[in-house]
Amino acid sequence: MKKKMEDLTPRVIVNELNRYIIGQDKAKKAVAVSLRNRYRRTLLPEEIRDEITPKNIILMGPTGVGKTEIARRIAKLVSAPFIKVEATKFTEVGYVGRDVESMIRDLVATSIRMVQQEKMKEVYAEAEDKANRMILDILVPLHKKKTGEKLVNPFEILSKGVQSNTDSNDGSSQQDQAEEQERQQRLNVKRTEVEQDLKDGRLEDEMIEIEIEDDGAKSIGIMAGMSEDMSIEIGNIFDGLMPNKKKKKRSMKVNEARKILTSQEAQKMIDMDEVHEIGLREAEQNGIIFIDELDKIVGSNTNSSGPDVSREGVQRDILPIVEGSTVNTKYGPVKTDFMLFIGAGAFHVSKIEDMIPELQGRFPVSVQLDSLTVDDFVEILTKPENSVVKQYTYLLQTEGITLKFEDDALKAIAAIAYAKNEEDENIGARRLHTVFEELLEEISFYASDYDKDEFVIDQDYVHSVFKTEEKERSYSKYLL
Repeated sequence: MKKKMEDLTPRVIVNELNRYIIGQDKAKKAVAVSLRNRYRRTLLPEEIRDEITPKNIILMGPTGVGKTEIARRIAKLVSAPFIKVEATKFTEVGYVGRDVESMIRDLVATSIRMVQQEKMKEVYAEAEDKANRMILDILVPLHKKKTGEKLVNPFEILSKGVQSNTDSNDGSSQQDQAEEQERQQRLNVKRTEVEQDLKDGRLEDEMIEIEIEDDGAKSIGIMAGMSEDMSIEIGNIFDGLMPNKKKKKRSMKVNEARKILTSQEAQKMIDMDEVHEIGLREAEQNGIIFIDELDKIVGSNTNSSGPDVSREGVQRDILPIVEGSTVNTKYGPVKTDFMLFIGAGAFHVSKIEDMIPELQGRFPVSVQLDSLTVDDFVEILTKPENSVVKQYTYLLQTEGITLKFEDDALKAIAAIAYAKNEEDENIGARRLHTVFEELLEEISFYASDYDKDEFVIDQDYVHSVFKTEEKERSYSKYLL
């Protein structure tokens, strides 16, 4: 649940991150202080505010220690536009691939979508009422088409005269009016009954046919040699030439139709020009971009050639974005001066010192994340609200099976995960998923066939699956 920024002190931010991430206190504090400084900046006078730029951060550490998870949790914690990008997806200008400015366009699109969703929430109740009335009109139409009537030729009217028509209709008009009133009364009673059924949820599975807007015009793809900016401009030109949105009919259940109609009505009720304006401002002032795998675009030797030349080119393309520039988007120009950039990478081959000096200067805060120990693995298994143990327990509960883990079993699992990271590649906490898949493979495979509804995972079961005693005996012959 998102909190207001004034309530998110650095201590509160760290406590929120502690609910999901074990250890890495330095990284949590650095991110918390940086986020709080952004809020403090908004409270300053405008002339001072423009002089204060965010202090960008680099998180260093092996994979699986919490770098990306910190970024994901921040995105859920603060109501600020946030995107995560991979540095390896970008290429130097002139090469085939995404240009670095696309990350700003993605951030703007995310920001506008967030603002639009907030505005739609404000009018959701009213939009849902309109959608329910539309569904009621479909189930019980107000006006029925009259059958058997013939169109009168205008020449016949002139030849016969208006008087003859009125004379012939005088006798039947009163009877028609009485029948129409009676029909209308029955219709009103029927509509009242159906409306009550809708409110009570008794018609949720009824099939109805609704009209929805058809976005028939497909976006124009980027052809060879065409930049994203050119594609945006061409798209805008064709938007003016395209006819209004067509509507198409679809059959669906009432509960599904209500969601679609409510969304359509809510979109009609909000001012998109205002949404774009607020979205651009939010992206400029509060946007956060998490650049993962930053070390992959850093060469280990500045005198090298080949692929490293392209890597350095990507760094030089990122530099103006990070230090502050203006990027054109389809919603308007956006300044990047006050966006917060968080870089992350293992930096086990290359080092931060291998980055071009100008880019190093734009990331003044660097934090080294610690490798995970056995005790860390035990805490990861037990403390976080989204722990691996809880995830697998919930999954097997769907088959009517309850899993219970003894403390000794969790310690054994942690030791096995740590040992595998030492023997093979160190993939951090992700190793726990590998261990759990192997540990629970038999139980998961036969889950729907078991008669018993509870399994207790103890230390002996863990050792029997991973045959730890046999491995210890096989290692002992190499010891001196």
